[in-house]
Amino acid sequence: MKKTLFLFLFFPVIVFGNAFWGKTGHRVTGEIAENHLSGKAKRAINDLLDGHSLAFVSTFADDIKADRAYSKYSAWHYVNYPLGMSYADSDKSEYGDIITAIETCKSAIKDKNGSRKDRVFHLKMLIHLIGDLHQPMHVSRAEDKGGNTIQVQWFGQGSNLHRVWDKNLIESYGMTYTELAMELQNVSRKKRKEIQLGTVYDWVDESHELCADLYDSVEIGEKLGYRYSYDHNDLLFAQLQKGGLRLAKVLNDIFG
Repeated sequence: MKKTLFLFLFFPVIVFGNAFWGKTGHRVTGEIAENHLSGKAKRAINDLLDGHSLAFVSTFADDIKADRAYSKYSAWHYVNYPLGMSYADSDKSEYGDIITAIETCKSAIKDKNGSRKDRVFHLKMLIHLIGDLHQPMHVSRAEDKGGNTIQVQWFGQGSNLHRVWDKNLIESYGMTYTELAMELQNVSRKKRKEIQLGTVYDWVDESHELCADLYDSVEIGEKLGYRYSYDHNDLLFAQLQKGGLRLAKVLNDIFG
């Protein structure tokens, strides 16, 4: 009886949890970023992560959700504000959001007087959060929990708009994170510079605008499949690429 109750209580977290593109997508952004780090940043990060890759630690912020000691970081994965509004003009949550979290991480990593443990923790969090920032449904509306309550079907299986963008699209494509990263990491210097322009404040509003389009892309209960993938895979790949290249920029700026 207790086991049944436990499963019932925690099942919604599994269905509606926030996990940008699932583990595969986070590892894609980490792998792309790794290949665009400066030599100085690469050495500093290698030291802090004890030789582990960005892809390896990219899911850390989701993994720790299983430990209630880290529950205060739940609000760090997303931000909700009305469509058509900028982040700067929106009301801010007292619990923080993905932008305040990113700024907190950057400050903690730069603090040479901070403990190694604290700097490593915030580096792992930052690697994950820059990825989350580029999943449009993490920058969405509060009233439907970032699309989690918008129920749809994905190839005949129950899903929701948030989950479609977290996992369904990328898993249906069927490539490993290394295969996807290899395809997406090679861009011209000019295009890379264009993608890396701006700040996290520009990038959050960019994702927010994309989110508005995604709300219009489905109807409640709609059966999604090959056509939805065909129409949206280019956006999926573009956001993964942006997440990786922009993560590299943020890390290069931090470590010089």
